[in-house]
Amino acid sequence: MKKKITKTLVIAMLLMMIATGAGRELFASQEGARFNLNAVMIPMRDGIRLNTHIFVPAGFDGKKESLPIILERTPYQAPATARNWSEGKYKSLAADGYIFVIQDIRGRYKSEGRFVMQRAPESLRRDKPDPQVVDEVTDAWDTIEWLTSNIPGNNGRVGIIGISYPGWTAAMATLKPHPALKAASPQASPADMFIGDDFHHNGAFRLSYGFEYATMMETSKESYRFTFDRYDTFDWYLALGSLNNVNRHYLHGKIPTWNDFVEHPNYDAFWQTQAMAGYLQQVNIPMLNVAGWWDQEDFYGPLKIYEALEKHDTRRINYLVAGPWNHGGWARGEGSSLGRIAFDSPTARHYREQIEAPWFAFWLKDRGRPGITEAITFRTGANEWRSDDQWPPVASSRKRQLYLHANGRISFDPPTESGSAFDSYISDPANPVPYRARPIEPTYSPRGSGWSTWLVEDQRFANRRPDVLSWQTEPLTEEVTIQGEAIAHLFASTSGTDSDWIVKLIDVYPEEYDKDPKMGGFQLMVANDVMRGRFRRGFIKPEPMVPNRPTAIDIDLHHLNHRFGRGHRIMVQVQSTWFPVIDRNPQRFVPNIFKAVESDFIRTTQRIHRSKSAPSHIEVSVAIR
Repeated sequence: MKKKITKTLVIAMLLMMIATGAGRELFASQEGARFNLNAVMIPMRDGIRLNTHIFVPAGFDGKKESLPIILERTPYQAPATARNWSEGKYKSLAADGYIFVIQDIRGRYKSEGRFVMQRAPESLRRDKPDPQVVDEVTDAWDTIEWLTSNIPGNNGRVGIIGISYPGWTAAMATLKPHPALKAASPQASPADMFIGDDFHHNGAFRLSYGFEYATMMETSKESYRFTFDRYDTFDWYLALGSLNNVNRHYLHGKIPTWNDFVEHPNYDAFWQTQAMAGYLQQVNIPMLNVAGWWDQEDFYGPLKIYEALEKHDTRRINYLVAGPWNHGGWARGEGSSLGRIAFDSPTARHYREQIEAPWFAFWLKDRGRPGITEAITFRTGANEWRSDDQWPPVASSRKRQLYLHANGRISFDPPTESGSAFDSYISDPANPVPYRARPIEPTYSPRGSGWSTWLVEDQRFANRRPDVLSWQTEPLTEEVTIQGEAIAHLFASTSGTDSDWIVKLIDVYPEEYDKDPKMGGFQLMVANDVMRGRFRRGFIKPEPMVPNRPTAIDIDLHHLNHRFGRGHRIMVQVQSTWFPVIDRNPQRFVPNIFKAVESDFIRTTQRIHRSKSAPSHIEVSVAIR
């Protein structure tokens, strides 16, 4: 549906642009580039207006040339200056020449309307357009229609881009794209908030992030930080007790997303209609999906979007880039390291200059080449970029199994023990394993937080706890490179009726590490995830576990491209708590953990079985050349 814009409306909006021209920006970069800013309120089909900041290169009048538009739609406030983004994440794009547009999405900051977290694309399920049925698909369409009709000198082509939530809005715009939308780069976009992104992993609730993000986004139209009365939030969340205390003592039913968590503890229609994969039935426009191997918020999403689109990519315009970054790390700084892990080159700058900018120039300006094969990934450990015609690179890999053995050993040899061979530990919800070394600051603490780099923290803080099991190889005599998917296949039992199972795949550095002696013995987590036992057979209908019965638990550890060097060890850690990034499982089956009471929480005996008949192992894809 092409939205009709009346002559009167066009004149009115142009007058508004002229009126707001007083907001022109006096910005000069080191190269002397300048942008003029026009702030406008763009009307949507239901009459709601969205605050939109249009940045036009100074001196550009559209007479000698026309420029494409780069659009970002964000809940995090449209900037009033180009200073940060044009000298930061979009510096290489700005140097190429674009009109940049950044918009507050519906209900956020200066935009009108009601904000709905991850609003489901209801318009796609309607046979006929309804001007009162709005979502991020329709808002993107209406925005692009207005921009291409009203910005002088645009060339009729629009590229949409964004990281995290703006990445999700970019992906949503592609589901039914405006004809002028010619390229999209959803970066770190969530794809499924119950299976693998911000709010849940395999049905296990991401407590600290879910609580702090929901309050940040829904306390007011502007970002808000919940005030903790303890520096170490581990203590605060543990003292909180059962999750039913959140509304009782703090939120009082005023945060819609928290209420949704409580009322939708399983993978019901609420979560399913939000999930991206079900809508990805065709590749409508060129897509550049971007992921970070150590993205602490949305690693599942970009891989899932790429994977879903690959089934329909007959034109080979679905691309993937995965590098050694945390959430959005490719868009800032040099990217030469993350935490204590060095990459020997400026990986983030390489992405922005050599991949992203040429890709958009090709699709929006007909210039050069895309600058990318279908999949470009950074191989950590080897610290090198790799190019493949597809991801995962199945032709150069073979499936192998890393089996758990007695005495804390793992190897590619299957177990030979019969009977009930196992290792065990006590899991106590009153004394959970922290997900990172304490103290655990608030996620977005103004005083700084370890949240952004926790996935590259040294795992030795957990290795010797009595409620964490560890197995490792002997020092490797040859390099082992895992490229592609890793899946944990546990045979586990609990004395309770529910349990969480966390698996971490770790690169253990040699004790004497000549390249950087301070990294001796470092335990680098390269893949991980959690499975909530009640969802082992499916996420729609939870089932209790049978006490003390060995049960198959499969955990998708997602993708990696990592070389374990000579002298390194491959380690696997298993535990049942990961607090407070994951809420405490009571370990007694209850219909809804958000409504559990204190008496539901029990200590349990956990067993990981490793016999010939119950061979717990990690399935990996090992590079063969």
